[in-house]
Amino acid sequence: MNGNEARENPPPRLPKRAREGEKNDFGRLLILAGSVGYTGAPELAASAALRGGAGLVSLGVPEDIYAIEAAKCLEAMPFPLPGDGEGRISKSALPELLSRLERSSCLALGPGLGRSEGLVELTAALIEEAAVPTVVDADGLWALSRDMDCLRRTKARLVLTPHEHEFARLGGDSSAGRVKAARAFAEKWGCTLVLKGRGTVVAFPDGDCLINPTGNPGMAKGGSGDVLTGLMAALLCQLGHKSAVAAAVYLHGYAGDLCARALGEYSMTPGDMLKSLPAAMKTHTEE
Repeated sequence: MNGNEARENPPPRLPKRAREGEKNDFGRLLILAGSVGYTGAPELAASAALRGGAGLVSLGVPEDIYAIEAAKCLEAMPFPLPGDGEGRISKSALPELLSRLERSSCLALGPGLGRSEGLVELTAALIEEAAVPTVVDADGLWALSRDMDCLRRTKARLVLTPHEHEFARLGGDSSAGRVKAARAFAEKWGCTLVLKGRGTVVAFPDGDCLINPTGNPGMAKGGSGDVLTGLMAALLCQLGHKSAVAAAVYLHGYAGDLCARALGEYSMTPGDMLKSLPAAMKTHTEE
């Protein structure tokens, strides 16, 4: 397989859940998201994680929006974190987050976090200290682009989920082709890269590369990436790394395709995709 080749991402077969299982057997997910003006992203990510089967979902948000998230999230567990005075999480939240990470199976960070130098420091510290699978999206990718060296110091198995513009900000160059660029980035930084867009490319650090066949232009709306982040983190709590990432990308697109068929690409929303996730997952679960 040369640098421009990849295989098609196959339909997943999710295992049946253990009959004797209880919530702690299906993972404890920690999500870090949200800021003033971006209160939808945390709820979308947390709801997708619950639809994805995570046993327990904790959602850390800045104290300024905690009341909003507590009212929205009836099944996830929001908790307030110190703010920076401008509606974003302060870097002083690090000790509490590290303590919670010790009890977590997976970390997801980025949706709606906002941008500040404090969040650059907080993101780098979490990536360096996390010892669990970690999904970085949205504003987490912006923060990461300001301190890429933390990727060389991490103990976590990282999944980065940029769209084309975010990929360029991280130093990626797709001019020679998306597959070649994604594979080179994943190998260089030792992470899994999910390069979103038409034919989303999933590149693993060992050189393995997939092209996803599901998805449609109706998904090109703010909030779709938050759904993918939550779903992927939930599956990383329950499946092996490659299986979880590949399944999340496929099922996210499949749910979008169900929405497009039912509602049309113009009118479908990320919230509709959340509602379609159960059908998507049931279709791809072993009997």
